[in-house]
Amino acid sequence: MIQQLATTGRNETATESARTNARIMILVVAYNAEGTLTQVLDRIPPDVLAKVEQIVVFDDASRDRTYQVGQRYQSADQPASAKLRVFRNPVNLMYGGNQQRGYLYALEQGFDIVVLLHGDGQYAPEVMDRLLEPLERGTADMVMGSRMLVPGAALRGNMPLYKFVGNKILTWLENTLAGTRLSEFHSGYRAYRVAALREVPIGRLTTNWHFDTQIILGFVGRGLRIVEVPIPTYYGDEICHVNGIPYALHCIWETVWFALTTRWRVTKGRRRAPLSAASRSPE
Repeated sequence: MIQQLATTGRNETATESARTNARIMILVVAYNAEGTLTQVLDRIPPDVLAKVEQIVVFDDASRDRTYQVGQRYQSADQPASAKLRVFRNPVNLMYGGNQQRGYLYALEQGFDIVVLLHGDGQYAPEVMDRLLEPLERGTADMVMGSRMLVPGAALRGNMPLYKFVGNKILTWLENTLAGTRLSEFHSGYRAYRVAALREVPIGRLTTNWHFDTQIILGFVGRGLRIVEVPIPTYYGDEICHVNGIPYALHCIWETVWFALTTRWRVTKGRRRAPLSAASRSPE
């Protein structure tokens, strides 16, 4: 089931948060982020910091001083410092592999909720409560921050036109094949119920960029609940390491394979019923 939610008010979020004792972890995936990591950590709101147990940075064998910047922040007198843990992968695990390591850590440490945040500053820590709220209320298994829910917001946030058009086309194709109604498949700002991650074979997913598409399909195929919430778009001076054409082809192939083996799978001589379309919650 997929839902698209309007932004909720701060007071409602605070009320719901008080009702949960969930152990929350922020996973910061970082690669060559020495110039942005400190600002990303500084921007985590105080009300989020108050309920987060750990902020865990996984430096993916960066070629710069990302790891040292994280260590220095850990020993600094900053609001997030006491909850910060910094790890460095001995070899580059790639985008998907770095997430796998972070989610394995969350599972091993017994966390209830994990939020994925990028160390390059592309996604706004200031709106993290929007992602946490449905998980804290127990109404979602995955929450995706979408730049496409508010019409025109992505372009106003300086998303390049070719990326906007590519995102729209690719998401339309993936929705058609997977039987979903996501506003976008390609946001990297997400939060998960850790128990739900146990149901998906994380370790067998790709270590490449299309890991994000595979995990969506894993949740959809198991009937897990996905909620979308609006987030602001920010494109600045960060370096994009994604090769767009291979990435798109990988995403299309994974969704075609999902459609053939899961959505349209033949079971006992009958075609399996299509997955239910997304429901749009009232605003």
